[in-house]
Amino acid sequence: MGGEGGAEPVPKVRELADARYPPPAPPLQGGERISHPPPAPPLRGGERIAYARGVSGPDPMTLALEQARLAGALGEVPVGAVLMLGSRVVAACGNATRGTAGGAARPPDPTGHAEMRVLRAAAAALDRERLDDCDLWVTLEPCAMCAGAIGHARIRRLYWAAADPKGGAVEHGPRLFTQATCHHRPELYGGLREADSAALLRDFFARRR
Repeated sequence: MGGEGGAEPVPKVRELADARYPPPAPPLQGGERISHPPPAPPLRGGERIAYARGVSGPDPMTLALEQARLAGALGEVPVGAVLMLGSRVVAACGNATRGTAGGAARPPDPTGHAEMRVLRAAAAALDRERLDDCDLWVTLEPCAMCAGAIGHARIRRLYWAAADPKGGAVEHGPRLFTQATCHHRPELYGGLREADSAALLRDFFARRR
C-alpha cells in the first residue's frame, strides 16, 4: 500500500491522524467544536486492536473477511464489514448491490455497500442514529459515499484492510475526513489483513474476466 505520486510507502498499520493532515475545522457557529478523542496507539507485531483485550474468539477483521467471502460467493464484489460495540458484534454485512443479500431475492440497491448495510443494521439494533461508541471494521478502504455515512454515524474508530487507490476516499481521492466541511473524524487505521482482502478481490475479478 503506497502513497500517491511516488510518495514514501505507507506502513502496513498506521493511524492517519498525524501532522501531514490539516488541523480540525474552525469552531462551528456558537463556538461549539466537534471533539475528536486522542488516537489509540498503532498496532505492532500483529497485535489485535480493541477486541483482543482479554476477549476470546475471532477478531473483527476475520469476521469481516468472512462476510466478504459470502458476498463474493453470491456474485457481489467481496467486501465485508463488522460493527463492534466494545467486544460485542452488533452487525456484520457484506456487499449486496445486486439484490443478493442472504441469498434471497431482493431489489438491487446501488447503495448496498457493506459499510452502508452494517451502519443501517447497527442503528436498527441499537435504536439510535449516533454510533459514537462503536468501531467499524471493513475489508476495503471506504468510498466517498460510505465515508460520508461513517462520519454522519459518528463512528469512533475506522479500521480497513486493503487500500483502494481508484475508489477509496479516506487516504485516497478526496480524503474526506481531512476536509474542513467534515463534522466528524474517526480514528483511522489502515492495512490490517491487507493481503487477505486483496487476494479475495484479485481472485474475484480474475474469475470474471
